[in-house]
Parts: sequence; C-alpha cells; structure tokens
Amino acid sequence: MPTDVENWKSEVYGNEIRDHLFEFAEEGWESIPDDERDAWFERFKWWGLYHQRNGQESYFMMRIGTPNGVLDPGQLEVVADIADEYARGPAENPEFGAAYCDWTTRQSIQLHWIRLEDVPEIFERLEANGLSTQQACGDSWRNIVGCPVAGKDSAEFVDALPVALDLHDTFKGDEEYANLPRKWKVSVTGCTEGCGQGDINDLAFEPAEKDGVKGFNVRVGGGLSRNEPRLARSIDVFVTPEEADEVAAGLSALFREYGDREDRYNARMKFLTDEWGTEKIRRVLQEEFVDFDLSTAGEDLREEYTYNSGRNDAGHHDHVGVHEQNDGDYYVGLNVLVGRMGADDTRELARIADEYGSGEVRLTQRQNVIVTDVAEENLDALLAEDLLDTYEPDPHPFMRGSIACTGTEFCSLSIVETKNRQVRYARWLKENVPVPAGVEDFHIHLSGCTASCAQPQIADISLRGMKTRKNGEAVEALDIGLGGGLGEDPRFAEWVEQRVPADEVPGAIANLLANFEQRREGDESFRDFVERTDEETLASLVEPEETDYDDPYMHNTKLTWYPYADEDEMDDSPAPASADGTPITSDD
Repeated sequence: MPTDVENWKSEVYGNEIRDHLFEFAEEGWESIPDDERDAWFERFKWWGLYHQRNGQESYFMMRIGTPNGVLDPGQLEVVADIADEYARGPAENPEFGAAYCDWTTRQSIQLHWIRLEDVPEIFERLEANGLSTQQACGDSWRNIVGCPVAGKDSAEFVDALPVALDLHDTFKGDEEYANLPRKWKVSVTGCTEGCGQGDINDLAFEPAEKDGVKGFNVRVGGGLSRNEPRLARSIDVFVTPEEADEVAAGLSALFREYGDREDRYNARMKFLTDEWGTEKIRRVLQEEFVDFDLSTAGEDLREEYTYNSGRNDAGHHDHVGVHEQNDGDYYVGLNVLVGRMGADDTRELARIADEYGSGEVRLTQRQNVIVTDVAEENLDALLAEDLLDTYEPDPHPFMRGSIACTGTEFCSLSIVETKNRQVRYARWLKENVPVPAGVEDFHIHLSGCTASCAQPQIADISLRGMKTRKNGEAVEALDIGLGGGLGEDPRFAEWVEQRVPADEVPGAIANLLANFEQRREGDESFRDFVERTDEETLASLVEPEETDYDDPYMHNTKLTWYPYADEDEMDDSPAPASADGTPITSDD
C-alpha cells in the first residue's frame, strides 16, 4: 500500500503546490485546516519550506538552492536583506543574534523563523534576482553539488560547472521528474581532489578519461542517512559532458519507476542498488531509459582524491585560504564556524566580494564561503578587512574542522542542541588541547540525530545526538565515532562509544588525542591510526571526563520551545503567531 505521503502527493504535488501555498499565505497560518497540516507541510517542502518543530508552530525554515554553491554578483546581498527583514523570530540566539544565514553541507542556504504570510514577497525578491527555493527539499532533484571552484580551479581535470548548471536548468521544475519516491541527490566533480563528495550521493559524475576524451564515470547509491550509510558504486558507465543530462534523466526515471513507494525508509537509491546490484541497474538503464549505447567506464582519478580524506599527506584541500585561479586571479576561502553567518556579516561579505572580486561568492560542502576573482593587487586589502578576523582564511584546525547541523534549535528530528554547542567545543579545544604534531586538518562533525545532515560518518571524530542519565537526571549525550573520511579510499567512522554526556565530550576528545599522540607510529594520521587499531582498544582510548568546559545545554532542549529563550518551557511559547508576530490564541 502507498504511504500517506504518496497519497498526499497523488492529490497535489510539484509546481501546482505554489498556488495553494500562496492562497494559505494570503489567508494566514490559521487557514490551514488542522487535519490537513501534515499533508500540506509535506507538500510545502517541494518549494523549500520545512515547518519548524513543536513550540514553533507557524514558523518555517526556508532553503534556497544555489547550484554548485554559486551565488552570482548581487545575490548574496539579496539573501542578507531577506534574512534581516524576514528571518527574525521571537527570541535571539545568544551566539548568532536575531537574523542569520546557514550555509549547508549541500552548498545551499537556510533561513529560519520564516512566516507563511511573507513567502510570496520573499519568492518575488528571490526570483527577481535569479534565486529560487524550488525543489530545495521534497521528493525530487535536490541542490546539485560539486567542486566549489569548478571552472576556476587551476588543477581542474574537466570543467564540471557547465554540467552542474545544465542539470539544474534541465530538471528543476520539470514535472516528469518532480515526484520521485524520495530525495534525489546529485554530485558533479571535475577536479582531482574529489571535493564533490560523489561517494555519498544518489548519483555521482566523477572525472574520468576514455580513449583520450575527458568526461565522467557514473556511480550510484551513496548516502549517509539513518544507520544505513553506503558508498556510491560504479555502474561501469562513462559519459561525455554532453551525455550527462540524458544519463541523469534515465537514472532518475529508473528510480522514479522502481524505487520503493510503500516504505519511505527503503525509498532511496542506495537500497535499490543493494537489491538489484549495479549490473542490473546498468542493464535496465540501457534497455528502458537511454537511446544510445552506453560506454563502459573509463580511467578514473579516484586514486588522486584528497578532499576530506583525513590523511596527513593530503594537505588542506578544503579551499579555505588564498589560491590562484586558472585565469591568474585568486579566490579566498573563509572559514565559517558551523556554517552560520549573521545577516550583517553576510551583507559585509557581499560588499567585500564586490569591492575586491567580481561580486561572486561560492559555498562549500564544508559550510564555508569563497570570494572569487580577486586580482593579485587586491589581495592584501581584502585580507586586511575586519570581517576576516572572524571568518579566517587560515583558521586553527579545530575551528576549520567543525561542522554542525541545525539541531534542536529548529529541527523536529534532532535530539540535542548542536550549533552553539559545537562552537563552544571548538573554542575550548583550541584553548586547551594541543594539536598532534603534523596534523593540519582535524574534522569534528556534530549531527543532532541519525539523519546525518552534518555528515558525521566521514569525520575524524563523529558526534551523534542521544540522551542518557547522569547523576539521576536525563541529559543530552553524544555517540562518538572515529576515523571516517573520503579521499582515495573512503571509509565510514567506527562508532566506539555510546551516550557520552555532552559535557564530558571535550574531555573525551582531549584524552583521545593525547592517547593517539602516545601510540601513533611515526607521523601517521589519526585516520590511519584508527584503521589499524581494533574497536575495543579505540573505545578504551576515548575516556570521557568532566573538565572546566561548561555546557549550558545539558537539559532536554528537545522539550523546550526554543533552547535559548529565557523562559523556554513549551507553555511559554508565543507560537503560533500571526504575520506581525502576535500570538494566535486558542479562541481564534
């Protein structure tokens, strides 16, 4: 039997949702019938809107898609203005203030506290400037990711940017591919570093060469979510850049027709790949969905992949810092701790990009930002800007490696607070824990639940939200995993310790790194050390411990209406609220 979601989608889905969305916006939040809200909230996702969690009724997260992370000149300022005007809620975040932008691990933008009544005007302003929320969420093609400096990388093997943009233009809004069994995540990589992270996508185009022609090998079925991570697998197909859209259409149509619509948990390409195997996927793709003879895979560049590898000899390879482009100009990558930037800082970033570069800004899958097209004579002035004191081009490894998802601040799935906590973790580690000799990158990813939005399985230290009891009280806790990474030989982290109270995690990391320093062989990387050490020994090296680190979020933030409000009990919530923020009473 089809799921409830499939039944809802059979009634209204795709582009037609917009008209209904605008009608509700005109009539106000309370015009959505109580018994239809789950259905409409599911449909609204197709237009980039997630209803926020309990206690925040009538407020939405809005996701803006930026294909391959590219923001054209002028677009970032528009986003900053929209955040400043429309993304202010009834309470402030103590670390980030009242209005901010989140850069995501899929090179997109998220805004919070959006009111339904403001959506039409926000859409008008976005679309007037070439931006859209269309299919930023929902069961369809998601934002296409890739190397954030595609087309500008001086060491690029093949320019993947035209392919990524063509896929975006082809499939966004195409009704034939609008209603898939679940989300469809696509990566296009043209560089030798592998920074498109194709291994964790439903469909990956990765750089390859066949008979002297540069193009892409095709892999399918990657993903991290829940407790079922998979690496994408080769289907033995090589495509030229011109053939990519037809093969992408065929594979997404194959998923549309054969993906599981009776069990949403099983409705991902990774599970279809498990069930069928790659040979059957290739055969069905050829027989039913493409009109030309598929070429066998060419020689790939995976042995050169270094992005997020966790190897000491890989260097940084995260595009943070000053780098020369293929045209003689430079790009400057700035570290954004946990991917969140205040609206004023976002506007200042737009000014800097316009003054010293072309105005273009790019987003990375490590939640950072890049200013492109900076002439050499402008570099010193850009690097002297005050904004770079906060968003550094040469950050400390613990700051550089910190990634966090949305957490219980807004997300209904999350179990623990994440953004502010990871900021505090990174600062405490920077001040108190020596970085092991020779280690330039150290990735710590904090995800609030098993949905893995912070990509914890591919970090040196993986943190995943849980609950436990301490001194007789329920407290927020984290599972700890070790040794994940991508690169030449991708590997998921080993979960070695469960339900560590959140205030003991920094001590656990400090003890772990001290033990690693004592036991490592020569200058081996942390990932290499984890790979050669058995799980029982690794668990013994973690050693959770209280320190002078003080965590203010130990209480169950999932049961608050907003973790940072002075009065945060559910009964204190001002939601739901009308367009002007006035609470809607139960009598209305």
